[in-house]
Amino acid sequence: MGMPGVGKGTQATTLHEQLGVPHISTGDILREAVRQGTTLGRRVKGILEAGQLVPDDLMRELIAERLRQDDARNGFVLDGFPRTSEQVGILDAVLSQLSISLDGVYLLTAPEEEIVRRLGGRRVCPKCSAVFHLETRPPASAGVCDGCGSALVQRPDDTEEVIRDRLRVFAEETLPIVETYRRRDLLREVDATGAPAQVAQRLQQTLEGVS
Repeated sequence: MGMPGVGKGTQATTLHEQLGVPHISTGDILREAVRQGTTLGRRVKGILEAGQLVPDDLMRELIAERLRQDDARNGFVLDGFPRTSEQVGILDAVLSQLSISLDGVYLLTAPEEEIVRRLGGRRVCPKCSAVFHLETRPPASAGVCDGCGSALVQRPDDTEEVIRDRLRVFAEETLPIVETYRRRDLLREVDATGAPAQVAQRLQQTLEGVS
C-alpha cells in the first residue's frame, strides 16, 4: 500500500523475484485492458484518465478472477488493492472463499512533494511499455524510447493536476483502511524515500522481522 508513485510496483516486482510468487497489480491489469480495447478496458478508460477509483463491482470481478489462477495458489504480492473500506470487505470475502489469509500489509511512505516530483517526471513508451524518468532515468535520446525508438508520452494521470487529485483521493479513501489493518496487527510501515535498492533493503528487513 502507499500513495500513487511511492514505488509499490517497483518493490512488488522485487518481491516477486525474491519469493517466486506473482506480482498482481490491479493498475497494470486495468491499463493493459485499456490498451487492448477489451470490454473492461472500454468501461474503465475514462475513469483511469481522470485519476479516479474504479467502481467496486469491476474490482471484485478483476481480483476474484486473478487470485483463482493457478500461479497464485502458493502466494502472491498484491499491489494496488484494496484502496477503500469497501474493497477491504471484497478482498476479505474473496480470500475467505479461497481459504487464504494475508501474511502482512506493507505501507510505503514518502512526502507528498516527492510523489509529485516522481510522477510528474515519468514518461512511458506507448509501444513496449518501458518507463523512464526525466531526472532519475532519462532516455539516451530525449523523448525517445531506448528499446524500440518510439516517442515517449506522459500518461494522462501523471500531470500535476491529476496527481494532486489522486493524492487527495488516496487521503480520503485509502488512508482510513490503514487503521483497519493496523488493528488486525498486519500493518508494517516502510520508509520509501531514497533509491529503490535502499527501499528494498528496508522492506526485506521488515519481512524478516515478521517471519
